[in-house]
Amino acid sequence: MRRSRTSRVLLTVLALAVSAVWAFPVYWMLNSAFLPNVVLQSTTPTFLPLGGSLDNFGAVVGDPAFVRALSVSLVVTLTTVFAALAVAFLGALAVSRFRFRGRVSFVLALLLIQMLPAEGLFIAQYKMMSSLGLLNRSLALAVLYTAAVVPFTIWMLRGFVAGVPADLEEAAMVDGLSRTQAFLRITFPLLAPGLVASGVYAFLQAWNEFTVALVVMTEQQSRTLPLWLRGFVQASASRETDWGQVMAASTLVAVPVIVFFLVVQGRMSSGLVGGAVKG
Repeated sequence: MRRSRTSRVLLTVLALAVSAVWAFPVYWMLNSAFLPNVVLQSTTPTFLPLGGSLDNFGAVVGDPAFVRALSVSLVVTLTTVFAALAVAFLGALAVSRFRFRGRVSFVLALLLIQMLPAEGLFIAQYKMMSSLGLLNRSLALAVLYTAAVVPFTIWMLRGFVAGVPADLEEAAMVDGLSRTQAFLRITFPLLAPGLVASGVYAFLQAWNEFTVALVVMTEQQSRTLPLWLRGFVQASASRETDWGQVMAASTLVAVPVIVFFLVVQGRMSSGLVGGAVKG
């Protein structure tokens, strides 16, 4: 018993230490967001924002470019999430529920696509969007993001769909429901955790993506938040980088992700699927 308690205490201390190391950069970003640039440039670190202010946040929010970049990122990200979930859900349903020629090859193709480096597609993507006149368009960027996240999203949803027994639908059809009604009333609600998990993946990929947006969105007014944030970090000869505003901007960029997780975290568990056929 003593050995067991000692080991648990040691593991708890180790977990707390690892968590502190992981969380420190986030805390430092928040702490620096409230401090003026003069304090941040000091050789003595300031670990508490005593005497800090919201001036850095006010300067960022008051920048019209921030509001414009925020709207572009929201449009692109939400379009990507809904489009990717719609396409991936149908693909996962087809792969899991039906047997058709080329099914195995399709599944293998999903894995092979994930091995392609994104940098190798930049020239083709740029030429394709340029020839269609879709450069600096939010819809074009959303299409590219959707194509990038759909393969892995299908693979992720495939496991959730396969985890719901087809017997549930058959039992509902015996009770008088059509196949479509049985799927929408019985199976679809049980797939909510999988849809949420896949949506989180698509949201993070689209919200934080930088390189594809850098290639496709070349004009100032079409920049996404990661591209806009780069303008704060890059110092010029006439103006030094204001790290307080950079940290405040980084905090504001992270806020939508935090809010999204708070909204969907209750549906992240797949326990609903695991208990669907019990009792």
